[in-house]
Amino acid sequence: IARWISKERSWTLGGFVGYQVSLEKVSTKDTRLTYMTTGVLLQKLVCAKSLTEFTHIFVDEVHERTKEMDFLLLVIRKLLRTNSRFVKVILMSASINCKEFADYFAIPLHNKLNPAYIFEVEGKPYAIEEYYLDDLKHTFVFKLPPQIIEEPVIVKEMYHVAVSLIQSFDELEVKSSRENKSLSLMSERGSVLVFLPGLAEINYMHMCLTNTLNKRLQVYPLHSTVTLEEQNNVFLSPVPGYRKIILSTNIAESSLTVPDVKYVIDFCLTRTLICDEDTNYQSLRLCWASKTNCNQRKGRAGRVSKGYCYRLVHKDFWTNCIPEKPVPEILRCPLGTIILRIKMLDMGEPKALLATALSPPSAGDIERTILQLKELGALTSVQTEESPHDGELTFLGRVLAHLPVDQHLGKLIVLGHVFGCLEECLIIAAALSLRTFFAMPFRQHIDGYRNKLFFSGNSKSDCIALVNAFKAWQICRQKGELRHPKEELDWGRSNYIQIKRVREVAELFEELKERISAFNMHINTQPSPMDQEYVYKQRFILQVVIAGAFYPNYFTFGKCDQEIAVRELAGKDPKTTIMLKNIPPYGFLYHKQLQSLFRQCGQVKSIAYDGPKAFVEFSHNPMEGFKTLPAVYMSLKMSQLKIPLELNVHYPEEIERQLEGGTTARVKYARVNVDYQKQTVEPVEISFGISELSKMIPNHLLSINVTEIVEVGHFWGYRIDEKNMTILQTLTTDINHQNLMDLPVSPHPELVCLAPFPCLENKGYYRARILYVSGDFAEVFFVDYGNRSRVPLKKLKDIPSRLRELPFQALEFKMCKMRPSAKSLVCGEQWSYSASQRFASLVNGYTLLVKVYSLVHSVLHVDVFRYLGSKELVNIRDVLIEECYAEQAEESYESQQSHDLLKALLSDQIRKEEKKPPSSREEEKYPIEMLLNKFSVNKFGTPVHKVTLHGPFSPYEVKCYSMTRISRFRCAFIRKESINSVVVSDAPEDPFQQMLVAASLSVNATGSAVILEETSLMPPIPGLPALLSMLFAPAIELRVDKSGKYFTGVLCGLGWNQIHGTPLLPENDMELTFDVRFAVDDIAEINILRTAINKLVCECAACPGQGRMAQLQENVRQKLLSLICKSKPRDVIVPKWYDKSYAWNQVDSERIIDQSERQHERGNGLYQLHKLVVLN
Repeated sequence: IARWISKERSWTLGGFVGYQVSLEKVSTKDTRLTYMTTGVLLQKLVCAKSLTEFTHIFVDEVHERTKEMDFLLLVIRKLLRTNSRFVKVILMSASINCKEFADYFAIPLHNKLNPAYIFEVEGKPYAIEEYYLDDLKHTFVFKLPPQIIEEPVIVKEMYHVAVSLIQSFDELEVKSSRENKSLSLMSERGSVLVFLPGLAEINYMHMCLTNTLNKRLQVYPLHSTVTLEEQNNVFLSPVPGYRKIILSTNIAESSLTVPDVKYVIDFCLTRTLICDEDTNYQSLRLCWASKTNCNQRKGRAGRVSKGYCYRLVHKDFWTNCIPEKPVPEILRCPLGTIILRIKMLDMGEPKALLATALSPPSAGDIERTILQLKELGALTSVQTEESPHDGELTFLGRVLAHLPVDQHLGKLIVLGHVFGCLEECLIIAAALSLRTFFAMPFRQHIDGYRNKLFFSGNSKSDCIALVNAFKAWQICRQKGELRHPKEELDWGRSNYIQIKRVREVAELFEELKERISAFNMHINTQPSPMDQEYVYKQRFILQVVIAGAFYPNYFTFGKCDQEIAVRELAGKDPKTTIMLKNIPPYGFLYHKQLQSLFRQCGQVKSIAYDGPKAFVEFSHNPMEGFKTLPAVYMSLKMSQLKIPLELNVHYPEEIERQLEGGTTARVKYARVNVDYQKQTVEPVEISFGISELSKMIPNHLLSINVTEIVEVGHFWGYRIDEKNMTILQTLTTDINHQNLMDLPVSPHPELVCLAPFPCLENKGYYRARILYVSGDFAEVFFVDYGNRSRVPLKKLKDIPSRLRELPFQALEFKMCKMRPSAKSLVCGEQWSYSASQRFASLVNGYTLLVKVYSLVHSVLHVDVFRYLGSKELVNIRDVLIEECYAEQAEESYESQQSHDLLKALLSDQIRKEEKKPPSSREEEKYPIEMLLNKFSVNKFGTPVHKVTLHGPFSPYEVKCYSMTRISRFRCAFIRKESINSVVVSDAPEDPFQQMLVAASLSVNATGSAVILEETSLMPPIPGLPALLSMLFAPAIELRVDKSGKYFTGVLCGLGWNQIHGTPLLPENDMELTFDVRFAVDDIAEINILRTAINKLVCECAACPGQGRMAQLQENVRQKLLSLICKSKPRDVIVPKWYDKSYAWNQVDSERIIDQSERQHERGNGLYQLHKLVVLN
C-alpha cells in the first residue's frame, strides 16, 4: 500500500510515506504516514508504554478479532486513558459491529460514558443474489436430514446437492444468455468457488466431481497444505469450454481473491482453532461459520460481474441458528504471548489488566497460562500468598516477549545458544513459525514423504529434516547453482521444496538472528571440526535441545508381542517384508500386477502366497546394516494414506475350468513363492528351518575368513574348512571352463550374473549380484565370498541357469548379545567411527573362530573368537564392551527359538528333515506352471472384475503413548506429514523405552485423541527418557523402593503448592518408572548440568565476550555428554510401579537434601536445582 501511494503521488518510498514489517523499516524522520502490521504496532506500544509517537492511529480490519487485535485495542484504550489522551484513534472495518466498539472506547464525560463517534462510508459492489436450500427444492429432488446447531456435519446427500447445483449452472447461463439476447448462447462458463471446512471434505467433493461424466470441469483444491504452485493454478483461466471449480477452506475468505468467480457455494461450515477445555491443547473443531464469515464469502462472487451465492442451509436455520459473529480468538486460543507482553508493559497483574479487554478471557484460562509460563521458565516459579498466579519475567521470558514466535520455539533458540547449536535452532524456529516449505503435492504424498525422509538423514526427526533441507538450499545458492529463478524453481520441484516458502523462512531466520543479538546471542562463526564423530555429536546435542524446548510433549512406544508378530509374518524378515490380506484365489497368477503396485516403494525380491495372505519381500543391499528398509516404510505409508491396491482378476470358476478335477482345491490357495531374483514360481516347501540349519551349520564351531565388514559386529565371510574350500574351488573351475556369453538383458539391480574380481591376477569369473548401476560400471556383490567390487558393465557375463540355482556360499554374520553403547550411538549413525576402526582392527586379516548361537533370516548370530598373543582365545564382544564401544543386549525371540532348535539339532534330539521326493514336488509344480502358461498367452481372456487388497501391514509397527498425566489414556496419532507417522520397531527385544518428542500437540474434534506434529525420535539409549525428563523438568520427586536402597522412578512436573498441598499443574505431571538403575550421583550430575545452564544464561544477560561464551557452551556440552555416555552402562532393571502415582510430597523430609538455596540469581536462571534423596 505504501509503495502504491508513493507511486501515485510521485513521492520517494520512505519519505512522506513509509512502512514497517517485522524488522524491515522503510521510513525516515520526515515520514508522516507509516503502514505497519498489528504486531509491529503492538511491539512499539508495549516498549514505549505510550501512544505519543503518533498523532493518529488507524486500525483496519478490527472485525477479525485476533488475539493481537484485541490486545492492541486493550493497550490503546489503557494508554488513551492515562498518558496519551490527545492521540486520535480510528477503527475501520467493512463488517464491524459499530455499537460494541463505540461502547468499548466510550469516554467519561459529565458523569456518564459517551460512546466513540461512528462514521459510515457506502460502497457499491456488483449485485449478488442469495439462495438457500428452500429455494432449490423446485429445481432438484433431494431428501436431507434436519440440520442441528449442536451437530455441524456434511451428510453425503449434501455433496450430491452441490454437484447437481454445479451441473445446473450450464442451464442457468444458457437461459441468462437468451434473456440478454447474447450473440453466443454459451458465453464463458463462470468459475465456481465452493467453501468446505477441511481437506477431508475437499477430497470427498473432488471425488464426487471426478465421477461426474461429460461435464468438462477443471477442479482445483485450495487448502493450507496445498503447495503454492497448486494454489497459483486457481488464478489461471480455464481451458475454453471448461468450467473452473475451486474447492477451498476459509483460506479464500480473505487471504486469496480469485477475480473470475461467479458462483459461491457455501456449506456454512468452518474449522476453528480452540483450546480444548480438558487438555489445554489446541483443537480444530468443526463448527458453523458466523454470518460475518459467510457474508465475507459471499463477497468473493461479485468482483467483476453479477454473482450468485448458494448457502446450503435452510433460511430459518440461517436466521435463527447461525451465529452473528465468530468467537474472538482471545477466548479460544492460548494466552502465553499476551501475558508476556502484559509483564513487559508493567501495568499491573495480568488478571486485572485482561479483565478490561473487549472480550475478557476467563480467570481460569489466565491462571493456567501463567502456570504454563512458569513450567516453561519464562516466569519465576516462587509462590506467594498475595499473588499465587503471577511471577516476574526471567531472562528467557524477556527474550520470548521480543520474539515473533511461539514460546516453545523461543525457548528452543535460547537452549540452542546454551548448547552451541544456535544456527540450527534458529532455522527450526523460523521454519515451524511459518507454513512448511516441504511440498506434499495433492496425490503425490508418497514422493514428498520419501524426499523428507532423505533430508532427515536417518535422524528420524522432522526438525532436523528442516535444517538439512534449508542448508542444502543455502549451499546451492552460495555456490551460484540457483542464480536464475527457473533453476531455483526446478531445484525446488525436484526436491519437493516450495521456494517461495523457504525464502520466507530465510527472511524470518535473519530477523530472529538480529533480534536475539540484542540479548548477546550470536551464531558461532568459527569453522566447526569436520570429523564424522563431531557431526553426529552435534546432531545428538540438537536432539537433546529439541527435547528440552518442547518439554513436556514426550511420548513412548508400546511393545509388540514378538511371538505373535513372528507368527503373523510367517517367520519372514520384518525389516524387509510387509503383509497383504484379501488375496484372491489363484493369487500367484497376478504376481506381476502385485509387483507393479509396489514399484514406487522399492525393488520387490519375492512374493510368498499363503492362502488369502501374501508376503512381499523387498531387496536390500547386503552392505547395509540391520534396519527396517525405507521400502517397508513407504508400503506402510500407502496403507496410512488409504491408497487403494487393486488387482484385475478372473472369477475362480473361469480358472477352474482349465484345471483337472482333483487339483483345484490344492492350487486355489496354494503356498507359492515367486522369486524375482531366480525368476522362479514354485510351491513352498513346508519346513521349520531345520534343513537350512543342518545344511549351513554342520557344526556349531566354524573357522572363517572375513571378506567385508558392514558395521561393527555385522560382516560377510566364508568357511575355510577343507570341505567348503573344495566346493568353492570346484565352482570356480566349473564357471571358468564355460564358454561365457554376454548378458542377454540390460544390467539392473538384483540381477545374478558372472563378474571378474579386479584385485585377482587370474582374472577369473565368479557368481555375483548387481547392487546398482552407475554410468558404465556396476557395483557387484560376490555371492560365494561376501565381498564387493566395481566392475565395467561390458565385462559382466550371463550365468547358466544350472549355476544360478546352486546355493550361494557366502555367509552373513552378526555378533550376538551385543548392541551399540550410548557413546557409539551419540558419535555415529549406530556405531561411531572409532568403534568401526577398532572392530576392523580386531577381525581383518585374521582367521576367526565363530560359535553359532542361531540362524535368523539366513544370518548367523555368532560369538566371535580370535587368538590374541600367546594362543589366548578372546571373545571380540568382551573386548568391545570393555572398551565402551558396545554393551550387553538380549537376543530377539526368533533368535532364541532358533538357538533352542539348533541345540536340539546338534545334540541329535530331533531328526533331520527328509526332503519330499522329486515326483511329489513335480506334481505340485505342474498345475501351477500350466495355469501360468495359459495366463501368459491370455487363454482366460481379459480380467473382468477388481479385488481390493487389505494392507499393507506389519505386526512390528508400533503406536505411541503420552508420558503426561492428561493424555496417558488418550490415543496418540502422528500427523501423516511427519517422518515418524510410520514407526516400525527395529529391536522389539530391547527391554527399555525409546522416546518421541513432538514440537506441538493438538486434539481431535471429540477430544479423545492427541495429534502430534513435527516429531523427533530420540536415539535408543537405555534410560534416556527418564534422563531428559529429569534434566528439563521444573521440579522432580524421586521414588524409592520400600527398603530405601534404590530409586524406582520419578515424578516430574511443576511441583506442588506447599500451602494447599495440591499439584500446581497436574495435567502435565509425568510419573516415570525407571528401566535402568539410577544412583544419587546421576541426580547430582543433572544438578551440576542445570547449574552450568543457569550460569551461561545469567552471563548472557551480563554480556561477556565471545571467548568466554564459547568456553561456557563447551562446558555445558561436555557435562551433557558425560551424563549420557557413562563409562560403565547403567544396569537394565525390571520396572517397579509406584503405588501412589502422581502424588507429591511422599519422601520423608529427613532424607531430602535441598540444594536450591545455594543457587544465585534465580530470577535469571532457567532451572531450579532438584532436591536429592539420600539412600540407605
